[in-house]
Amino acid sequence: MSGSNVVHVKGIAPTTTEKEVHDFFSFCGKISNLSLTPESGEADAKKSATVTFEKETAAKTALLLDNTQLGPSAVRVEAAHSIDDIAGTHAASANEAKDENHHDIEQEDKPRSRIIAEYLAHGYVVSDQAIQQAIALDNKHGFSNKFTSALSNFDTKFKATDRAKGLDEKYNITNQATTGWRGLTSYFEKALDTPTGQKVRDFYVQTDKQVRDIHNEARRLADLKSGKTPAETAETTGPGAVGEVAAEPKPTA
Repeated sequence: MSGSNVVHVKGIAPTTTEKEVHDFFSFCGKISNLSLTPESGEADAKKSATVTFEKETAAKTALLLDNTQLGPSAVRVEAAHSIDDIAGTHAASANEAKDENHHDIEQEDKPRSRIIAEYLAHGYVVSDQAIQQAIALDNKHGFSNKFTSALSNFDTKFKATDRAKGLDEKYNITNQATTGWRGLTSYFEKALDTPTGQKVRDFYVQTDKQVRDIHNEARRLADLKSGKTPAETAETTGPGAVGEVAAEPKPTA
C-alpha cells in the first residue's frame, strides 16, 4: 500500500498493541485503516504497521515522529513521499476548521508545533530535533498563520478580548478547558487580557518559537487536562519553566 496519506512504521515492540499504535498516531489526524503484523516468524519479533490517514497532512505530521519512542522501542516512520513533497499539499483555511458548539479544530488543521506539544503533554518522549522540524514546517508552510485566523474568528464571534471574565461566566470556559481541552476554547486562559492569556496567544502568533516554548505549551496542556487553575498553570508555564510533563501516557478522546 502506498500513497501520500500512508505511512509505514517499523521497529514496533512485540508487546505493543494495535490500540497503542492507533492511539499514538491518532494525534496526527483521523486514521481510516491500520494493520499491524510481525516482521518475522520469531516469537519475539518486532512488528510493522501500515497506517492510512484520511488526509495527507496527517501523514506529513506522522513523519515527524520518526525515531520517536512508542512503548519500549523507538520506531521508524516512513512514507512513499518525502515530508517536503507532501508538507504543502493541503493547508487548511480557517473556514475548513470546525466552528461548531465545541469549537473543535481537527488535528490535521492544527499547527505541527501544537500537535507535538500534545504528545509531550500526554507523556510521550519527542526529540528536540522533531520539535525543531515541526516549528520549521509551521513557519515554512504557514500553518500557524491559518490556525491563528481561526482563533481570530473566535475572538470576533465572542468578543473575548473585550469581556473575558463575562465570557467565562456565560460559556463556562474554565470547565470546557478542563473537560474538553482539545477544543478551541481551551487554547485561551481564563482571561485573554491577562499576562498568562496573552502568553498562550503569543505561542500561536509568534514565528520564532524555540524548543523551550513547545515544552512550556505541553506543560500548560497537561495542567489544563489535570484540572489545574489558570493561576497554577501560570506558575508552570512561566519563563524558563521546562521539565518533565506529568500526564497520562496515552491520549484520550
